[in-house]
Amino acid sequence: MSLLNVGARALLANQVALQTAGHNIANVNTPGYSRQTVQLQTVQGQFTGGGYIGQGVDVNTILRNQSELLTRQAATAGSVQAADIVRAERLKQLQEIFSGGTAGLGAAINDMMNAFADVVSSPTDITARNVVLTRMDETAARMRSSAEQLQEIQYSITEQLASSMTAVNSLAQQIAGVNEQIARARGNGQSPNDLLDQRDQLIRDINKYVQTTQIPADDGTIGLFVAGSQPLVLGTTATALSVGDASAFPGSGQLKLFFNRPGATPIEIDENTLGGGSVSGLLRFNNNDLAEGRNLLGRMAMAIGMTMNEQHKLGLTLDGQLGTDLFALPTSMPGMTSGGAVGSVSFANPTQFSASDYEIRFTTGTAGQVVRLSDGKATAFTDIANLATLEIDGLNFNLTTAGVPGERMLFKPFSTAAANIKALVYSPRDLAAANPINAAMGSTNGGSLQLVNLRATGNPALTLPPPTGVQLSFAAGPPLTYTVTGSTTPPSGSTGPYTPGQPINIDGWEITLQGTPNTGDTVTVGNATDAQYGDYYTRNAGNANALMGLRDVKMFDNATMSDGYAGAIAQVGTRTQSATFAAELSNTIAANLERDRTAISGVNLDEEAAKLIQYQQAYQASAKMIQIAQSIFDSLIQGLGR
Repeated sequence: MSLLNVGARALLANQVALQTAGHNIANVNTPGYSRQTVQLQTVQGQFTGGGYIGQGVDVNTILRNQSELLTRQAATAGSVQAADIVRAERLKQLQEIFSGGTAGLGAAINDMMNAFADVVSSPTDITARNVVLTRMDETAARMRSSAEQLQEIQYSITEQLASSMTAVNSLAQQIAGVNEQIARARGNGQSPNDLLDQRDQLIRDINKYVQTTQIPADDGTIGLFVAGSQPLVLGTTATALSVGDASAFPGSGQLKLFFNRPGATPIEIDENTLGGGSVSGLLRFNNNDLAEGRNLLGRMAMAIGMTMNEQHKLGLTLDGQLGTDLFALPTSMPGMTSGGAVGSVSFANPTQFSASDYEIRFTTGTAGQVVRLSDGKATAFTDIANLATLEIDGLNFNLTTAGVPGERMLFKPFSTAAANIKALVYSPRDLAAANPINAAMGSTNGGSLQLVNLRATGNPALTLPPPTGVQLSFAAGPPLTYTVTGSTTPPSGSTGPYTPGQPINIDGWEITLQGTPNTGDTVTVGNATDAQYGDYYTRNAGNANALMGLRDVKMFDNATMSDGYAGAIAQVGTRTQSATFAAELSNTIAANLERDRTAISGVNLDEEAAKLIQYQQAYQASAKMIQIAQSIFDSLIQGLGR
């Protein structure tokens, strides 16, 4: 009987080995499956006077081949990879909006500025004026189109985050359910290998959305934590996550991840604490990269629009009227807060704008600081009256109600400028191409004075006294000087030094002369619409020339208007290139760790095929052993029967 028992045990053990090898082969393509190995142990031998006689073999357990360290490292690397890839993909979409070429916004801006050249050459040419207006309308349309594309990207991000939350919460529930099954199965003292594989795969899947920290419990369950400390899965209980507006600034477009504890106020999680995962990448893109893209576009719209509006209002139309705004732009933007502070930001100097959002943070009493969020630069103020006197990056922050200490206000001065910009001048006669002032050399001048340039810098139509205007009388010196009469600033009768080629600024206009005057030579500057000048203003293009000259004004981080869009392309391109490199690096790291993990856990078909032959032969030998034992037993029974 002992021989029969040995054979039966061997038959059963090798049958389990064959079944395990077959199980490995069947799951060679199953995601997350870990190769299993039969662990055999010798049955304790029977003691006799002649020594211990072997009793055969038993199956001790089924081992799961895997490395806990590599499994966790691979899951973490996959999480970082997912964050980097989704951010790089979204930045490439942003880069497409800030594209060059003839269809880009930069080409439209340059075409608009260059179109003034034809008006300068022929101020009365209605066709040339129409071209300018068409170019302005096209530039505004491209800005609005770019803003709409940014809005579409934000909408798709919101939808993707919503679907990601559905997936995360579903996976968390599944992990909690598998935890319960594992805890029950562990009660029999053996490892539920397939359930463990299933849970590890679910953890890898959830890490593609949000990076988790895993902490095992004594009952075999695993706790998953997000942002370092929030229990997403604890034992058999899962907690839901959601994405919504930042609680401090509702409606600002800033999105945050919320941990929704049952029966408690949701906890807002900063995306900087999330680590990896596509949710972290999307939040970072939305709150930083997309916000910068919107600010770059909005700053460009505000700076170009304000500068051109200001210059256009200094000129005269074909009908002798002062120019009006060329573009519709916001004059101020309200601040956002969940507290009691009330205020707005207005626009003062377009050449100083910075593509950034701003926060006012109240510290003590009504004092605080204005923080530029793009780089963290802070400007302190003592109270709201003091704040009103400060010009920060070309902006004025005006508060009607101060906040309490610790309160924050968010200002997004450029967020909607490009989305709402539009051209306001439709008639070519309303294009203010002419200077509102005219200059005439004295009829008795004997020197070599020549007019080089005359342009308005303020509103001279309100300060030039008709019909005499303002007169400059020169003295040959040395030194060369002039005396001004009829002016307000500087006061009439003031004397100043004359330097050929250097501009002279008086009462909101600027004149540049060349040559050497004789004593008594004069230059008179008056309103271009005075009867003494007739309709000369209709043939003048001084203001159109000034508008065309704005393309060389430095306004975008010390770049000119014509180069500003190229700078925006460079900023977005640098971010995209950096994100693409990070995605490639994290992809390599994740692939290497996954390869190391599968080197231990993966199924090798050649190895399993060899084991099948080995276990088959052992199984056949075990069967032969039983056959022999049966034959001996039969012979023994027959012998006893005689």
